Amino acid sequence: TEAADAARRAGLRRMKLIAVGLLIAAAVVYLLTIDRGGWVGFVNSAAEAAMIGALADWFAVTALFRHPLGIRIPHTAIIPTRKNQLGRSLQEFVTDNFLAEDVVRERVGRAQVGARIGEWLSRRDNAERVGAELARVTAHGLRRLSDEDAALIMEHAVLRPLAARPYYARLTQSLVTALTAPMPSGRLYEVDMRLRPSGRQGPVATSLQAFQDYQMNEAWTWEHLALTRARPLAGNAELAAEVEELRKTVLAAKCAAAAILSDTAEMRGRIFAAKTADGALEAKIGPGRLLDIELMAQTCALRAADPSHRVAPQLRAGVRAGFLTKADAAALQQAYRFFWRLQVGARLLGDRAVDMASIGEGARAFLLRETGASDMEDLKSQAEAHSARAGAIIVAGLAGGDVAGPEHGKSENGEETHGIVTGRP
Repeated sequence: TEAADAARRAGLRRMKLIAVGLLIAAAVVYLLTIDRGGWVGFVNSAAEAAMIGALADWFAVTALFRHPLGIRIPHTAIIPTRKNQLGRSLQEFVTDNFLAEDVVRERVGRAQVGARIGEWLSRRDNAERVGAELARVTAHGLRRLSDEDAALIMEHAVLRPLAARPYYARLTQSLVTALTAPMPSGRLYEVDMRLRPSGRQGPVATSLQAFQDYQMNEAWTWEHLALTRARPLAGNAELAAEVEELRKTVLAAKCAAAAILSDTAEMRGRIFAAKTADGALEAKIGPGRLLDIELMAQTCALRAADPSHRVAPQLRAGVRAGFLTKADAAALQQAYRFFWRLQVGARLLGDRAVDMASIGEGARAFLLRETGASDMEDLKSQAEAHSARAGAIIVAGLAGGDVAGPEHGKSENGEETHGIVTGRP
């Protein structure tokens, strides 16, 4: 700006005046001490050296930019007269010593940039930081796009050029990435794509006919159990209805399979062998706890060919089909509600099972209020009692057999269901 330029010019004039003043002072001292002996002679020599140094510096600096005093002395005004030559020399120096292909390749290889970046990203906190920053930048960019612009870009740049199978595979991968992207507050959902039929090597999206063929001819019992909880979340209503009809068809076809109970019991044993309860107040893993009760409810729904999705209606389907007594179903539901409140409360306090030694009085009071326990000992006692009772019911139910004759009833959707009686072994 003009103000800044004026300030710089004023500073330059001030420095020139100071330099000239110091030169004149050195000259005056020199003249006053000339031909004097003793210590005054040393002062005279210092003044003389100061004058010579000042004049030499002035000449050297001035000679770079112009002819001193306007006199065309050789090898002066170097920059104005030789700027092109200086520029070419600098260009050749930089090119030969820094930008040559072999030099760049050698220095980049010696720097091991990729290895250093990989090592840096291998640290969890660095990877999470990069992921969070990328997610933040991406989210900021997406917020600047309208829904129409985003749909248009996705349609024309990503999806339209693809055939149907890779189209939906790419769409599914994008959805999973969006759901699992690390954000400043954590991930929205954890999605385990290894649970698809062919594991990591299988397609992430498939046709409805291929899905039906797989469920009818190749799927394992645990996949049929998972199908009892499957439901469309979003999308075309007609397609959702078609998927639901397919689900009901598969359940009706597979409900009488002889291996349901034995396969479920084996899978239950594998779950407990792979994952152990994390303390006395673990709500999710362990006999008679959340996952165990859900597994029993899914078994009842599969054997009864009942389309219900939730635990309570699935247990009632087991009662109607004669797989559970009303008392046992009520005990399982009571245990499920207790452990669900405990699980939700524990997750609000941290990401692991409750550790009584590390939580404060407020956290203890919160858990007691949510579970209806009078004190911590009562809470542990209730957890053990519910786990033992529910676990015993599940073990007996998976051992095979029915507790009563089949009943015809209504599912949670108001549709008629038919229990399948296998009889006690």
